[in-house]
Amino acid sequence: MNSAQRTALLVHPSVELYGSDRMFAESVLGLVEHDWRVVVALPGDGDLARLLRSEGADVRFCPTPVLRKAALRPAGFVRLVLDTLRAIGPMLRLTREARPDAVYVNTVTVPLWSALARVLRLPVVAHVHEAEDDVPLIIRKALAAPLLAGHTVIANSEASARSVVTAIPRLGPRTQVIYNGVVGPSRDPHVHDSPPEPPRLVLVGRLSPRKGTDVAIRAVRRLHDAGHPVSLRLVGSAFTGYEWFVDQLHQQVRDLELTEHVRFDGFNPDVWQVYAEADVALVPSRVEPFGNTSVEAQLAGVPVVVSDTQGLPETVDGGQYGLVVPRDDDAALADAVLEIIRDWPAAAARAKAAREAAAQRFSPAAYRAAVAEAVENVSRRRAR
Repeated sequence: MNSAQRTALLVHPSVELYGSDRMFAESVLGLVEHDWRVVVALPGDGDLARLLRSEGADVRFCPTPVLRKAALRPAGFVRLVLDTLRAIGPMLRLTREARPDAVYVNTVTVPLWSALARVLRLPVVAHVHEAEDDVPLIIRKALAAPLLAGHTVIANSEASARSVVTAIPRLGPRTQVIYNGVVGPSRDPHVHDSPPEPPRLVLVGRLSPRKGTDVAIRAVRRLHDAGHPVSLRLVGSAFTGYEWFVDQLHQQVRDLELTEHVRFDGFNPDVWQVYAEADVALVPSRVEPFGNTSVEAQLAGVPVVVSDTQGLPETVDGGQYGLVVPRDDDAALADAVLEIIRDWPAAAARAKAAREAAAQRFSPAAYRAAVAEAVENVSRRRAR
């Protein structure tokens, strides 16, 4: 290793390959590209660890207490305290071994890393991928408070930035927005001249109430009742602890007599093949600070419908590059799909323009450079 090479310690709470995980990988790659030695702290092995190693990162496994809603209950809070006590020693050892010039903490769910780095007088970049607007203000303040340990706070959308700054106004001067950089397909997608019959809908994302999967299923029932026998493909697995919701979705499909038309595919890492087999992408989330799947659909050349939730309208520039409907409104979602089907030339033209715009607005190269610059700027604090 070059003795003059700077070291960044990057921390992430997951080992999977969903939206914030892929953005973390892009952050790692950005620092590697800018000649940083990158040490990554993950809670365990998995697909993400293998990907990061291939990008040149030094991946270490370190227990990390993760904030979850369960911590609001007495038993969950006790478990969080015990996890914190067990993690402090390994976290300190890893930090001393890495000797970082800066610490980058991804998501607000691992606040102990920010606090520990600040106590050790290390520059901190905190990257926010959350916008918990639906919880009481006191909880929002508690979630945002650890961000005060960050010298720079990156938010993945204007909505996420508003959420944390509204909770703690002092965060305003140190908060900047860097839109996610989303890698597109390796080949230019083919846009159909007309939608096949029946039209194929797709919803890519975790199976959870936040993603509005149940809203999409109700919209399919409405479309069938209107004489449009569309199919819906659900591509994603359940959040841990939300298996009950998956059971509920299966029951909903049976109750609405849609078993032949709604398919549960589970997680699929090849999203571009998924979109190549779809005609309309749905993103009916109830909570969505940004919305990688909306951008992916645009990059794939697929007409997209998003809900008017937090950062989702930003991904389609307020409706210029995709249709926007009220959240939790299956009737509006069905009407938007009908609008696309009935005026396919307009939808195809909008999808083409969206693909070109998304490639510029959400460029991975621009994202990586911006994150690297943010880490570079805070690292100068230590140099001074």
